[in-house]
Amino acid sequence: MAILHKAVLRPTKLELLATWLPAQPWFPEGGVSDLSRVGAYRFDDPADEVGIETMIVRAGDGPLVQVPLTYRPSPLEGADQWLIGTADHSALGKRWVYDGCGDPVYATALATAILAGQTQADLFYEVDGRRERKEDPTRVAGSGTPGTVVAPVGTAVPTTDGTVTVIKAGEVELRIFRVLGDAVDPAGAQTLTGTWNEGDAPVVLALAS
Repeated sequence: MAILHKAVLRPTKLELLATWLPAQPWFPEGGVSDLSRVGAYRFDDPADEVGIETMIVRAGDGPLVQVPLTYRPSPLEGADQWLIGTADHSALGKRWVYDGCGDPVYATALATAILAGQTQADLFYEVDGRRERKEDPTRVAGSGTPGTVVAPVGTAVPTTDGTVTVIKAGEVELRIFRVLGDAVDPAGAQTLTGTWNEGDAPVVLALAS
């Protein structure tokens, strides 16, 4: 379960991404004009300290791009190269926004979702002391076995292979597809698939092997 705040973020997530995305080697050519959010999904942090959100965005009429983000109340030690920027959250204060692929909390959450067959976190707004569910059309699901225990990742070490980010997460290798839409052969790996429009066929978002 993810608790959301009806708050203002400055700069916005899309403003942060518009500055950061063009410098990424996997980002398609063509710039970030008309960058828009197509969908998003969240995972839970068991410690309830790090926000974990993956955004699906598109620049103009370009391909869909997947960007995992983590939101932290303080800097992640040794992760300056994965820092996207900072933002002021009107309810939570200053947040450090990271490329999730360099954050071990994201790596643990992704591996758990895939290998334990989990879905995205349910979303709730806190309003006047009560919780109101937020409906979101984005749905993801792991192909693994419920109840599978995944050890916490100590360090996430991402590398880039074309438009795929590979994370060595302990004994698990995660592959996150940054640019979506191409056919993917899981080749025996467990998968995370997702949809964001009703009726669409599931798209492979990530693999774990």
